[in-house]
Amino acid sequence: MTTAAVSSPVSGKVFADRIGRIEVSATMAVAAEAAKLRAQGANLVDFGAGEPHFPTPQHIKDAAIAAIHANFTRYTVVPGIPDVRKAIVERHAADFGSDYSIDEAIFTTGGKHALFNAIQILVDHGDEVILPVPYWVSFKDIIQYAGGKVVFLETSEAENFRITADAIEKAITPRTKAIILNSPSNPAGSVVSAEDLERIVQLAHERGIFLLLDECYVYLNYAGKCVSGGSFTWAKEHLVVLGSLSKTYSMTGWRAGYALASKKVTANLSKLQSQQTSNASSIVQKASIAALAGSQECVAEFRAEFIELRDYMLARLAEIPGVTCTRPEGAFYVYPNIGAFIGKGGIKSATELATRLLHEAHVVAVPGEAFGTGEHIRLSYPVTKQSIDEGTRRMAEFLSRLS
Repeated sequence: MTTAAVSSPVSGKVFADRIGRIEVSATMAVAAEAAKLRAQGANLVDFGAGEPHFPTPQHIKDAAIAAIHANFTRYTVVPGIPDVRKAIVERHAADFGSDYSIDEAIFTTGGKHALFNAIQILVDHGDEVILPVPYWVSFKDIIQYAGGKVVFLETSEAENFRITADAIEKAITPRTKAIILNSPSNPAGSVVSAEDLERIVQLAHERGIFLLLDECYVYLNYAGKCVSGGSFTWAKEHLVVLGSLSKTYSMTGWRAGYALASKKVTANLSKLQSQQTSNASSIVQKASIAALAGSQECVAEFRAEFIELRDYMLARLAEIPGVTCTRPEGAFYVYPNIGAFIGKGGIKSATELATRLLHEAHVVAVPGEAFGTGEHIRLSYPVTKQSIDEGTRRMAEFLSRLS
């Protein structure tokens, strides 16, 4: 018996156009390649991972274990149980003076989930979204997946990649639907000043533009007092605060995130999530309550050590001839300029340099092209000082051979 061939779609295409508008996350690709080498026995110094090196605090783990023993393992309402949303709004209000109700909060499977859904419900085909450069790897792809047009806002390395209200205003057009701000930023650790942030909030609100505030690193601001755009309560209608517990409480693998926004926005986020993942993990919700409502001493301790590691990493990089680096004001990355080595030793790009650095020196770094610049690599420094010493030593030896 002959099996009939399966007919092809009329268009001849197998996959939808939208999947072709995105690429695999560069940080995940680097992690996968590093995992292969590690499995082969390579001794890597890993500056690639964007996560704290601390264990999750014990009181948070205990809350998750208690939830399991209490059989809190069934479905919950889509936006999260009232207690976790209460913990989110109360923590944010206590720290930043915001004024959100439980109905204006949604708990998500990580901060990226909140961001992805916010862009999906707000950005339509042809809508412009202003995105400062350098940018976190996923911003561009998520906007393009939604059919939006990315408007890249260049910043100056000489000014520490500073984002200003004046620059934002010049980038606005009649088609601007949203602006994304990530402060402190990944990868450069730049911070939007309180004055510029207020002006940007006002600009967006007056023009009916949504301001998406990625606050993943908001508690890792080393330049002064931690500031949130959510504190400008008069602009709530056009603000979407995107939060994460991953970096703040060393909970990256738990996938705990949230969004704070007007009731209309939150209702639509919940609507999309209802057809997508339903509720986030019930157990993680309980752990997150413990994180948000419990002692915040761990946050201060993490922050203090990150500052020490940042300064240590900068000092070691300064010893490598040809490498320059801005001073990050937050987050836990450095973004050194390696442009002096492009064109040497057959290296034509930051991607090629990072690839050879991985395979020849066994140092994991993420190339700058993933963040919108061509002369940088991103190094994550939540590691031991011994690892920083060894990794920068290997980098120096590798780069010296290119000269």
